[in-house]
Amino acid sequence: MTTSRAVAACILAAVAALTLSETSRAETWRGLTVAPEHRCSPYDRSRDYRYPQSIEREILRRLGAVYGPYTGTCFSSTSETDIEHIVATSEAHDSGLCAADRATRARFATDLGNLTLASPSVNRHRKSGKDAGDWLPERNRCWFAARVVEVRRAYGLTIDRREAQALERILARCASTAIEPMVCHASTGLDRERATGPVRDGNGDALARYDDNGNGRITCKEARRHGIAPVRRDHPAYRYMRDGDGDGIVCE
Repeated sequence: MTTSRAVAACILAAVAALTLSETSRAETWRGLTVAPEHRCSPYDRSRDYRYPQSIEREILRRLGAVYGPYTGTCFSSTSETDIEHIVATSEAHDSGLCAADRATRARFATDLGNLTLASPSVNRHRKSGKDAGDWLPERNRCWFAARVVEVRRAYGLTIDRREAQALERILARCASTAIEPMVCHASTGLDRERATGPVRDGNGDALARYDDNGNGRITCKEARRHGIAPVRRDHPAYRYMRDGDGDGIVCE
């Protein structure tokens, strides 16, 4: 090999080594590894990310009222709200929990640091399984952004570049990441929950009566089996059901 060819070979080798080094070096943002989402195993929410409806009372104690931080809305009762995962379970699954064991997934699904309340229209339609790159709340954005980062760090989750950029634009301007003070009336929500306890229908708890598979929710199949469909907002079973269009009636 001539000297020129040897030099050229050395240069090519050096460039290749540098490229490999740059490729293998993980990009990070606020302590999180930046990487594309990847579903390394099937996602099954009903099996791996179940949570008891009773956790709603713990969320209420933290919030202090039946309150939706995303919109700053006070609700009259939890029949008007859904339990909401700040980092959606599907998003967490595709950001690393797809490789975790079931115990870790179950812990994530019931982690109060990642749970809040939201109206069905927000939880099921506007936000659904979206991350911050595709959806941001109207209110409490600093609180929301900080909570997303905290939850992802706690579970070693990755974050894609688009979401990291969206969150950075928010956090860079935040003087505080505390939740905004609530202005719900004292008689709203939590007092009623404390006074009445779990919603009952005269024959016992709605879940005990209609939730045949014990998963903390009531399906239309179960409602029809028990002869209560269509289920309206004022029925005790409604709070445990999914109102897809948010019209106050399920299983029409």
